[in-house]
Amino acid sequence: MQHKPLEGIRVMELGGYISLPFGTSLLCALGAEVVKIERPIVGDDFRRRQNDESPYFRQYNAGKRSLSVDLKSDEGVALVKALVPRFDVVLENMRPGKVAAMGLGPEECQVLRPDIVYGSVTGFGSSGPLAARPAYDTIGHAFGGLYSLFSDEGHPQLAGGLSADLITGLTTAAGVLAALVGRLKTGHPQRMETSIMEAVSTLTIDGITQAFELGHDPTRRSRHPQAQNFCAPTSTGEYLAVHMSSSQKFWHSLCRALDRMDLAEDPRFAEYRARESNYFELVPIVETEFASKPKAHWERVLTEEDVPFAPVLSMTDYVEHEQVQHLNLIDRQPDGLALVRPPWTFDGERPERSGHAPKVGSDTRVLALEVIDDEQLEKLLAVGVLYADES
Repeated sequence: MQHKPLEGIRVMELGGYISLPFGTSLLCALGAEVVKIERPIVGDDFRRRQNDESPYFRQYNAGKRSLSVDLKSDEGVALVKALVPRFDVVLENMRPGKVAAMGLGPEECQVLRPDIVYGSVTGFGSSGPLAARPAYDTIGHAFGGLYSLFSDEGHPQLAGGLSADLITGLTTAAGVLAALVGRLKTGHPQRMETSIMEAVSTLTIDGITQAFELGHDPTRRSRHPQAQNFCAPTSTGEYLAVHMSSSQKFWHSLCRALDRMDLAEDPRFAEYRARESNYFELVPIVETEFASKPKAHWERVLTEEDVPFAPVLSMTDYVEHEQVQHLNLIDRQPDGLALVRPPWTFDGERPERSGHAPKVGSDTRVLALEVIDDEQLEKLLAVGVLYADES
């Protein structure tokens, strides 16, 4: 049987979209039972009116269970409260104070279960001048400095895809794991908080360091002279990326691969600091060499000379690459959707993900019957406090 380190841990999720659900999807893939609390009928907004057919919802919620309950009703809140003692972890990503106003805040949940791990994910933190503001991925990119760091000077651009929400999910999962260890060691409840703004700081650490070293704010090309990296087209149109950092060994390896050992003797490029100062003179030289031969040639000689390089892959290229396949990073679903598996292995095995995302309320009956009887269940279903998928 596959080892999943969080087997036996129950997690209640009060929230939606990506930043929290991605974090709980990691916990779910590691073996935790994750119960998603959702509105009746519609469920999480990220279902996008497609129920369990939305590919985005499936990516971030496969393997979870769904309890569909109206938290605007006293009866709905009472049912969730009754379930709290049966869970190890309660997580929410609503506006600061909203869950507490329902009576499901950390203090209330701690009364219900004294050793509860309670986590909150917000946009800007639970206090301070911006605490009440809404936030999505774009807000995290902009406020966190990523748009300035990854754009040309004076021309901020939107990013392709998202990363602020995803790093928040990863930060959330790490925080929950740390809190579970803290509870194990002390027996005490644990209160974990993070936000998109705080999580994005983990992506801007290098940029913050650059700003100090350079004496001005960095932009897209600021780090290239330091990193000694290149992204160049080959004669067949495919691009390759090279990154040498400060290693003199890799510089000489690249010169051999290019068959340009004269560059290793050129005073403009011979040493790291010289290359840093003259980097933008070196770029067109490297690009001209790469453009003279096909990708296959460069992959062969760069590998032979042990140069750090990679092809510039598309998303489709990535999920189909032999290395990705070898590492079992993708659970390919029958309809072709690539579910991304956790970035860890345990005893040599990568945890599998369930390909099934729950329909809204698919587990309402079973979960509700943990704390109420059949008669109460039918009454709450009849008045719309609970919703159960009957398909």
